[in-house]
Amino acid sequence: MLTNFTSESVAAGHPDKICDQISDAIVDAALAIDPFSRVAVETLVTKNRVVMAGEVTCPNNLPYKKIARDVIKSLGYTKPEYNFWYHSPIDVHIHSQSPDISQGVDIGGAGDQGMMIGFATNETKEYMPLPLSLSHKLVMAMDQARETKKLPFLRPDGKSAVNVEYKKQKPNKITQVILAVPHNPQISNQELNQTLYQQVVLPVLDKYGFSIDSKNLIVNGTGRWEIGGPATDTGVTGRKIIVDTYGSIAPHGGGAFSGKDPTKVDRSGAYATRFLSKNIVAHDLADKAEVRVAYVIGQAEPISVNIDTFGTNKTKKSTIKDFASKLLNLRVQEILKKLKLRRPIYRETARYGHLGKPGFSWEKVVSSA
Repeated sequence: MLTNFTSESVAAGHPDKICDQISDAIVDAALAIDPFSRVAVETLVTKNRVVMAGEVTCPNNLPYKKIARDVIKSLGYTKPEYNFWYHSPIDVHIHSQSPDISQGVDIGGAGDQGMMIGFATNETKEYMPLPLSLSHKLVMAMDQARETKKLPFLRPDGKSAVNVEYKKQKPNKITQVILAVPHNPQISNQELNQTLYQQVVLPVLDKYGFSIDSKNLIVNGTGRWEIGGPATDTGVTGRKIIVDTYGSIAPHGGGAFSGKDPTKVDRSGAYATRFLSKNIVAHDLADKAEVRVAYVIGQAEPISVNIDTFGTNKTKKSTIKDFASKLLNLRVQEILKKLKLRRPIYRETARYGHLGKPGFSWEKVVSSA
């Protein structure tokens, strides 16, 4: 039986991702000063304007405007002609965390209520769904081509989408690739299309053992895109939660990650469930796995834990459950300790997905439980 599935990703300079990276840069700055800092910050960007609001509890005052300007500059918004750049005005509305929330977190409880879902599949080397892995790699390749001036006519911002045909629940072929990226108007659509096909699409797909005919590539579906970024599309922290996780192949608990310190289980719980699901699959206990948890604000223990392997388990379900319980204690403080989450590591999570990237503790495959 044949089925199709599509996932998308966005470039690091996408308006929502600008916001995520600014918010997570604030998290990093606070944790660098005090690993027990509390942060819950939202950022909004629009034409020539940045607005930051939220709660930060940290021993030192943070240079919020400088943090934002450094992020914006690093993403390529260095020209006033983009109608948004690192000299755009910035408004800051940040205060300390509510004592009503703080009292529950201080004793080791969750910083919020909610449901978190982790997922893994053996269809890629990252143990991530193929449509999303390819989408991430495509926007990453476009960003790198612009930053290294390999394709100097590209401008900040961009999106991708990949449609994969599945046969017997395994990836069979790539049926469609969609790219969108702003560019210098001196470059024709035909040249843009051909260049991206040869220098971005084919190399990325080849690393995963796939290819696609150029007729199945769509670039800038409206015909032209010259200026991207917040001048044409307002951005807000936390609007790309499906891009950040599994490309909708797995459900999402609902809470965004960026701008939150790890006591917020929206973030730490999602990383913990990814850690468990990935290790279940990496240890060949199942071809794919989904781990679901739920927490109550102020309480340390999850109120529910469920594991689903969708009939792909290669051992008893009780064995998998026992493996997971030995691998990680899901009390909030144990997650923070085991995965070493009280560190300034978060800005890098805020682009090309929080999951499936090497170097993070929740992506580590352990030798045994």
